[in-house]
Amino acid sequence: MEDLKYPIGRLPSVGRALTAEERTVRIAAIEGHPGNMREAVAGLTEEQLNTPYRDGGWTVRQVVHHLVDSHLIAYFWFKMAVTQDCPAIQTYQPAVWAELADGKSAPIEASLAILDGLHSRWVSFLRSLNAEQFDRKLEHPRHGMLTVDRYLEIFGWHSPHHEAHITSLREREGW
Repeated sequence: MEDLKYPIGRLPSVGRALTAEERTVRIAAIEGHPGNMREAVAGLTEEQLNTPYRDGGWTVRQVVHHLVDSHLIAYFWFKMAVTQDCPAIQTYQPAVWAELADGKSAPIEASLAILDGLHSRWVSFLRSLNAEQFDRKLEHPRHGMLTVDRYLEIFGWHSPHHEAHITSLREREGW
């Protein structure tokens, strides 16, 4: 079950400021994500889109919609961190959002289109940051102060993590 839940492994933590090369790798993961998601869901039927990637997990459709929810919020958090002094962020409940009607039944094309535009803007923004800006902080209600670098680690992992949920399901099912 652990492999199905974390097909690329659990979120790693470097525990220090990222190097320029490490940032480049994580930004590249964010940049490639919309195309990777389109490829991961290409040709899937409605039945397949409504298949959970593991027992007790979200459906493929819910995963796609979750990525928009999560990455829109993340983009907002990154901009807050760079433009405000240690802003306190408000979190959301992804599992609850995934159960809303749009998460469970909306066509995925709208979310894929949002990912295209959002990630284009997000990557442009990330590439404009200097080392000092990657050290800026946000205050998370449960995790305390986290840097832009740490959020870059998180979302550089988050994209391939969910891509792998779908691609590993396709492999297992022979789709």
